[in-house]
Order: sequence, then structure tokens, then C-alpha cells
Amino acid sequence: MIIHHGFSQKKEGQYTVARVNEPVNIDADWDKPVWKKVEALTLNYHMGEKPNHFPKVQAKIAYDSHNVYLIWKVEDQFIRAVAENHQGPVFKDSCVEFFFIPDNLGANEYFNLEMNCGGTMLFHHQDHEDRSSTRVSISNEDIAKMKVAHSLPRMIPDEIQEKTTWYLEYSIPFQVLDKYYSLETPGSGTRWKANLYKCADDTSHPHWLTWSPIDFPRPNFHLPQFFGQLVFE
Repeated sequence: MIIHHGFSQKKEGQYTVARVNEPVNIDADWDKPVWKKVEALTLNYHMGEKPNHFPKVQAKIAYDSHNVYLIWKVEDQFIRAVAENHQGPVFKDSCVEFFFIPDNLGANEYFNLEMNCGGTMLFHHQDHEDRSSTRVSISNEDIAKMKVAHSLPRMIPDEIQEKTTWYLEYSIPFQVLDKYYSLETPGSGTRWKANLYKCADDTSHPHWLTWSPIDFPRPNFHLPQFFGQLVFE
């Protein structure tokens, strides 16, 4: 069930994270009741030249006392997934990404959770000012505490050429984030900074899509100064 107070999602660069009062069953079902009253955000912007293939990408975000939940719907084509292991180059595959700062303090520290259509992820915590020396990979032990579901196979070595809609859903436990960042568990009115992305670097039709627009001359998602706002209900 959802405690929903009718927040509008229409303000540019701002999204209301719905509060749920029971755990979300992670099964990649976009149409299940828990998500029906949650508004979707859409990735309307791109980096670099406007791509010939511009998939429609939507996401919904919710939370409870223990997790933040995301579900993605991607109306796609030219789909591949070849990264074999977590922390591999999933951004080269058909991939959706959630970058976030778990407060509203303007810090440069952020998490980047990048996951391909087969559920393989790259998950780091780092500081924008010095990514190379501050980057920390979320451990496999902590990744195992997440729940992930995906509608496509884990490996897609040959591109799916047909138009295909795929879904990806996961939970991120707050206890995992707290190991890498001094986290205050979100409640009503909490604000995070975040951006959401879609990419497919090594497919036949690469693209770099964003939710919050980025003013930068080339594709680069690691720019927290352009993150939008998540407002927790």
C-alpha cells in the first residue's frame, strides 16, 4: 500500500519519492498495484549529438524505512548485455543509471549505480573532485543484500534488433549506503540530489540520455552540479 498525498511531479528537475508502508516485492512488474499510484519520471534530455535511436525511458522511485526502490521501463531497440560480472563495464551495454547524493548539502560525494538490462551492476561511491583516488566499489557482500529483477536474460551477446520493452527493478538497503556514507534515513521532507541516465556506449546505436539536463559539451554523467532534486513524501 502507498501513502500518497498527490504531490505533483511536474516541476522541472524535481521528483517526489512516494512512501510505501510495506516492502516492495522485486519482480520487475511495472503494472503491479504498488507502482500504479506512483508517477513516473521520463528521461527527456540527451548529451552529445541527438541520437538516431532515442528510447523512451521512464522510472519510478519509492521508499520505506529500510530501502529505496526503483523500477525502470525502457522502450528500446538494439539491445545488448555482455558484462559478465558486477563492477564490470556495464555502461557499454544497454544500461540505466542512478546517481545520487543522499542529502541536500551540496557535497561532491555521490553514489553511482549503473545496471545493464540483465541486472549486472557497477556500484561505486566517490568524490567528484578526485574520482580516481576516492572511488570505492560497493562490496559483493553488500551487493548481495540488494534485490534485483529484470525482464531480459542476463547475457545478450547478439543485439536484439527488434523494438523491445524491458523492465528492471531493484531495492537499495539504507544499511548498505550507511557503510559508505554517513546516512540519515530519509523521512517526509528529506531531499536528495540525483540524476538518472540511459546509455549504450558499445551498441550499434549509442546514446546518452538524462533526466535532469546537463550543460556540458560531451557525454559525462559524473557531474553532480547538474543533479536534480528527489523530495521524499
